[in-house]
Amino acid sequence: MANDLMNRRNDLFGGLNDWFNDDHFFNNLGRTLYGLSESTHDLKTDIKETDKDYQLSVELPGLDKKDIEVSYDQDVLRISGKRDSFADQADKDGNTIMSERRYGQFVRQYRLPNVNADQITGKYNKGVLQITLPKTEPEKKSDHRIEIQ
Repeated sequence: MANDLMNRRNDLFGGLNDWFNDDHFFNNLGRTLYGLSESTHDLKTDIKETDKDYQLSVELPGLDKKDIEVSYDQDVLRISGKRDSFADQADKDGNTIMSERRYGQFVRQYRLPNVNADQITGKYNKGVLQITLPKTEPEKKSDHRIEIQ
C-alpha cells in the first residue's frame, strides 16, 4: 500500500515535471517574445571555426535542394527555404491522431565575420547542408589620434 501511494505521488509529480520541461510554451518563450519563429529552432546546426574557414552542417531532412536558398551579406549567412505540405497529410476520414511534421517557410541567420563571399561553397547530401566559408584577414583598425589645439 505504501509503495502504491509512492508510485501515485511519483506519477503526479513526474507528470508536472514533464509538463514544465517538455512544454513548447516554456521552451520557446524567449523566442516568442523576441519574435523569433519556432522554425528557426528546428534548423539543428553545427558550426566549426578553423584558422582558415567556418564550416557549417545544417540538418534539413526531407527537403529538395531546389527549395533551399543560401546567401551572405554584411557578415550574415542566411539560410531559408520552404517545405510544401505532405501528400499523405490530408485525412478525409479524420483518423489522424497526431501530426508533428512541419511544413511552410523557414529562415535562420548566422553572424560570421571576415568571410570571402566569392569563395563560399555549399553541398546538400542526405538531408545535411554543408557550407564552407573561407575567412579573409580581419580588417586592422587603426587608432587615429587627433591632436587637440
